[in-house]
Amino acid sequence: MSAPTPGESARGSRAGVGRAGRTVARNVGIPLLSIVLLLALWQGIVVVFHVAPYIAPRPRQAILAVTQNWSVLWPLTLGTIRETVYGFVTGAALGLTLGVIMAKVPVLQRLVYPVLVLSQAVPIIALAAPLVLILGFSVAPKVVIVAWIVFFPVTVNVLDGLSHVDQDLINLARVFGAPRWRTFLQIEIPATTTPLFSGLKIGATYAVTGAIIGELAASDGSSLALYQEHANSNLNTAAVYGTTMLMTVIGISWFLLVVGAEVWATPWQRRSVARRRWSRRP
Repeated sequence: MSAPTPGESARGSRAGVGRAGRTVARNVGIPLLSIVLLLALWQGIVVVFHVAPYIAPRPRQAILAVTQNWSVLWPLTLGTIRETVYGFVTGAALGLTLGVIMAKVPVLQRLVYPVLVLSQAVPIIALAAPLVLILGFSVAPKVVIVAWIVFFPVTVNVLDGLSHVDQDLINLARVFGAPRWRTFLQIEIPATTTPLFSGLKIGATYAVTGAIIGELAASDGSSLALYQEHANSNLNTAAVYGTTMLMTVIGISWFLLVVGAEVWATPWQRRSVARRRWSRRP
């Protein structure tokens, strides 16, 4: 067995860099291209069909409505982000806990699961008013609304993941005398990671929606949702579209953060064997 020559190492390094570059281009370039195409389609519709500015502005006008008023929008955006993060973390923790408990206690699962489904049948906008009466005009009702939206998909996916763990692995662990807590941590939890992140990604896409609904119902005077509502009442269409784009950016950013956490937490989904530093040859 001989070590690789300097030329072989250099070629291997260049090949690795090339693969990494292609991966980045595919994962970043294609989504950016889709956004550019969407903006171009928006621009084309407005221009070709001569859409009046008070109905739909051009993308540049909507973006300028945000950038030119950024000093006002930035604190409001931070508030929406804060509500989204607090509610998402609360809902994810509640969903994970409920999913594990219900999977381990079948009687509790049969008792609680219908109630969970019923909770999601209540229109979230109808839930906002009672929450304001109970919790007041503060950040609490907004966090509760976001958590209410997030916890259900997390609970269902965790429950589904724990219900489909490979029983052969669990039986094998028991044969070797592994305690229940170790079986849970080393077999059941890893098997549930993929369904868990599926639920988290679903929750991430709706978390900002919950925060905006909460701001419309429970804001005490200043919020991103109320800024948009005020712009709409003043027929400031560019600001309406601009704040909509800003809300969308918040939602997409939070979704990408969850995807990044999934990539970090589940390296086995991208490779089945450890990477070699160099290849050996006889």
